[in-house]
Amino acid sequence: MRDAEDFDTFYATSSRRVLAHVAMMVGSRAEAEDSVAEAYLRAWNRWHRISRYDNPEAWVRQVAYRHAVSAWRKAVNRLYAHRRDAGDGHVEALSPDHVAIVAALRRIPADQRRVIVLHHLVGLSVAEINVETGVPAGTVTTWLARGRRAMAAHLSDYETDREDRDV
Repeated sequence: MRDAEDFDTFYATSSRRVLAHVAMMVGSRAEAEDSVAEAYLRAWNRWHRISRYDNPEAWVRQVAYRHAVSAWRKAVNRLYAHRRDAGDGHVEALSPDHVAIVAALRRIPADQRRVIVLHHLVGLSVAEINVETGVPAGTVTTWLARGRRAMAAHLSDYETDREDRDV
């Protein structure tokens, strides 16, 4: 229990200062908050050793800074990879059907959405979905049927046709 109290005191007396320092070093308070939180989590997990350091605050500040830099490097590498893989930069426009299907998928329950994507987009059979998800085959077929009905309601032009006739 003493370790928790010591860590709580350490955190309370140093966290604002460390956050301010790291925010100034990385130039972003939001990135600093994420990195400082991660650094204090790591400090808590190693508190039995870190509490004996001459300056545990310096350790947390260094870990937070390294975490922020690492996150920045990962973001830059993703950007370079994206640019490298983009080729000529031409991206096909999404068809109205694609947009409508994605919107309909977002409106149905997650379990139904998952099996519909696995079955209709990935091309898995009910048995393969059962193996991948651990969901019984009967439940998979039920979710597929319910998901199809729910999507049909969102994709139907019935209301549009009815409105056109009323005009």
